[in-house]
Amino acid sequence: MNTALYTGASGMIAQQAKMDVVSNNLANIDQTGFKRDTPIFKAFPDMLIRRINDDGLGVVPAGSYDSMPLVGKLGTGLEVNEVFTQFEQGAMQRTENSFDLALEGKGFFTVLTEKGERYTRNGSFTINQDGVLMTHEGYPVIGENGIINVQKNNFMVKENGEIVVNNELAGDARRPVDMTENTWQDQVVLDRLKIVNFEYPRFIKKEGDSLYAETDLSGPAFQAENFKTYQGFLEKSNVNIVREMVDMIEVQRSYEANQKTITSEDQSLGKLINEISR
Repeated sequence: MNTALYTGASGMIAQQAKMDVVSNNLANIDQTGFKRDTPIFKAFPDMLIRRINDDGLGVVPAGSYDSMPLVGKLGTGLEVNEVFTQFEQGAMQRTENSFDLALEGKGFFTVLTEKGERYTRNGSFTINQDGVLMTHEGYPVIGENGIINVQKNNFMVKENGEIVVNNELAGDARRPVDMTENTWQDQVVLDRLKIVNFEYPRFIKKEGDSLYAETDLSGPAFQAENFKTYQGFLEKSNVNIVREMVDMIEVQRSYEANQKTITSEDQSLGKLINEISR
């Protein structure tokens, strides 16, 4: 086996995988609540290189010892070990839209999909014709008591996730409340947003549409603590466009270096076969 060819090829494959991750980060830079991914690489075991013209055995009265000089180690390539999601806090953007919610701290909103409960940091919500608070993809937002029904201009979300309504104006969820009539004299807690976290959030699975699903490695979802909910704000993605562009340039340089390694080795083999063997 020609080690140089396999090492160069594995490097090209790894850099191609990293380019896919960087491209996906850049494509979602404007996606609300998006968390950037980082590929983690794992090196294949190194090989020890020794001089082959020495027998490697020295004899003394007390016994024998290894006299074969050690030249060094030879890398044998690498592979992608995992794609790690970084959940650092994104910047807050004020929208003044009462249906927009942002989380500060660790935690996820809970929504109900056809596959069951899923989790998201995208707090860009709306209501349907029945007053159900839901995502723009049509998934209802879940509170601790189930699906949340609210009236336009008659609900507030506190920092602890409690949803407060004016009981005097509460009624048909499909009928919006006139803001000029709402003085919030009779406030009652309608429900509390189901904000959850995981023991190992790095292992939750991305499913698209800013949704995450729990896995056996992440552990089950549990009630989150030490978070704040802000109404009228959205959490922007934590992608830094400058850093991603720098990573893209590094990937291109590394890919070209591995490509040149393969080209040089191929030329050397060709010269060995076509010229020296004659």
